[in-house]
Amino acid sequence: MPRQAAHRPQDAAASGAAQHRLVVVGAGFGGIELVKRIRAPDLEIAIVDRRSYHLFQPLLYQAATSILAPSEIAWPVRQIFRERREVETVLGSVTAIDRAARRVHLADGGTLAYDTLVLATGATHAYFGHDEWEAVAPGLKSIEDATRIRSRVLRAFEHAERADDAAERAALLTFAIVGAGPTGVELAGMIAELAHRVLPQEYRRIDTRTARVVLIEAGTRVLSTFDARLAAFAHRALARDGVEIRLGSPVTDCNARGVMLGAEFLPCRTIVWAAGVRASPVASWLGIAGDRAGRVVVEPDLSIPSDPNVFVIGDTAAVRWTADSSVPGIAPAAKQQGAYLARLIASRLRGRPLSAPFQYRHQGSLATIGRRAAVIDFGWLKLSGALAWWVWGIAHIYFLIGARTRLAVAWSWLWAYFRNHPSAQLITEHDSDLQ
Repeated sequence: MPRQAAHRPQDAAASGAAQHRLVVVGAGFGGIELVKRIRAPDLEIAIVDRRSYHLFQPLLYQAATSILAPSEIAWPVRQIFRERREVETVLGSVTAIDRAARRVHLADGGTLAYDTLVLATGATHAYFGHDEWEAVAPGLKSIEDATRIRSRVLRAFEHAERADDAAERAALLTFAIVGAGPTGVELAGMIAELAHRVLPQEYRRIDTRTARVVLIEAGTRVLSTFDARLAAFAHRALARDGVEIRLGSPVTDCNARGVMLGAEFLPCRTIVWAAGVRASPVASWLGIAGDRAGRVVVEPDLSIPSDPNVFVIGDTAAVRWTADSSVPGIAPAAKQQGAYLARLIASRLRGRPLSAPFQYRHQGSLATIGRRAAVIDFGWLKLSGALAWWVWGIAHIYFLIGARTRLAVAWSWLWAYFRNHPSAQLITEHDSDLQ
């Protein structure tokens, strides 16, 4: 017998008023911002996610490269909303949506009834038709991804320390990052920092400074969405830190032995994928067509074309920004969409529908290069170098949840900055990593 949606004590029978049930699928930036901001009488909220935590994804690469512990960038959803008695947290995976019956179906057989539904389920890695590459070239979207990549990177040095064959040792000490967007640039810079500045004194048989960090990009420059001058600075800074940058080099194959770049084979044992994303399967759940990236093309108020009670936000939505571009899939955009929906839904419940469409305000683009430099493009202000790194750090600390987390992250960064020693240099076991 399928488990039906739970009814809270303050339901219609107890309060004497009809409860409006809002179901939010996804505890990312958009979903969390919506639930945090919305306040309305007779409103019952369920927030659903297949993970129990909200993740600060912009710093995920730092967990993958030992600078931060996963607990410093993730917070239990139940803890975030423990003071909100009208908010129910549901740990579960969505498998289907019945819009006619207004029900969300979960993998455990349960269902959740809704009056208003918001889908904020984000995106996953895109391998451009080669999903089999994921086993050898993991992407970076979750804590599990971060700890897996961290273990692979650190384990590569451990195996190289024991390797007698020179060719095998060289392959173990070669790290390939596919994709030169912000995530790829940040990963390449931090792995180079580990190899060239942090680890040399910790190994006896190998010189970790001989490690190769290869950043592979099919396009013509790194950070293609940034100002050209900032992208050029990032290129120079990466090269100065020892990163090899291969532009115009689309990947044609990945396997356990290395990467094919056209007809050239690059032997390496650690590959990280940062080349693209695809939306979660929201379009198929709703029975509507998505765009080429699988995103749902939404109306100006972020609802889907055929149902004003269903909204899609964040990386899952294609939201018009300018005549020839969509709102970028970044955290500030998702937070703005969540805040807008909080106002819109609350206004509807008060009987005063909000007529203004969603308007995105671009707050800038930021990326770090290693632990001592960054590039920042605020439009009106462009910064690069050490000053940009400090501005980047202050901005990220500001958006973290809770004073304790801000202090912990600030301390970890300062320790790593001045002592050259990461705070989370741990190898955790994953079956796919054991050799």
